Amino acid sequence: MENKTKWNIDLSHSEIEFKVRHLMISNLKGKFTRFDASIYTSGKDFTTAEIDLWIDADSLTTGDSKRDNHLKGVDFFDVKNHHQISFTSQSIGQSDRLGHHELWGNLSMKGITKHIQLDVEFGGITKDITGQEKSGFVVSGKINRNDWNLDWNKEIELGGLMIGEEIHILCEVELINVGIQELIMVLDSKSSQDGIGY
Repeated sequence: MENKTKWNIDLSHSEIEFKVRHLMISNLKGKFTRFDASIYTSGKDFTTAEIDLWIDADSLTTGDSKRDNHLKGVDFFDVKNHHQISFTSQSIGQSDRLGHHELWGNLSMKGITKHIQLDVEFGGITKDITGQEKSGFVVSGKINRNDWNLDWNKEIELGGLMIGEEIHILCEVELINVGIQELIMVLDSKSSQDGIGY
């Protein structure tokens, strides 16, 4: 089996944020504070990345507890019945002249899975002051919240809707290279459980 490089999210240097139009005149911003991912690449080639990301829907925050409770309720994320948001990558395109890649995958919320496209800007690979190898990315995109039945809204007095349908996603992600050892350990563990030797 081909060796894979495993990358962990550096949670202290990563954020998952979103924004949506409010009252047709400004943007409402929020973020998720608990998330993690399983990420493997062939060598250090991120166009080969296999990404499984999961987000704790209950970690949503917009800075207003009343609004957060509404967003977590049945009108929106319904976190009591749908605890997790997930994204699984399917393909990553080659870089364009600006260094951006198309990332395609499946986004699942409220029991609904949709195929989406995101934009990935690769910031490069370096080492921090402790010698750990890091890579950085900005991931952005737009989705329509109605596609996942997050469709609560109200008309406003002067026309239009209280909340826009288009959600802008912005993720700042820093990854730590943990090498191939952990993947080997996972395979060895699974082999011993299955009674299969490699």
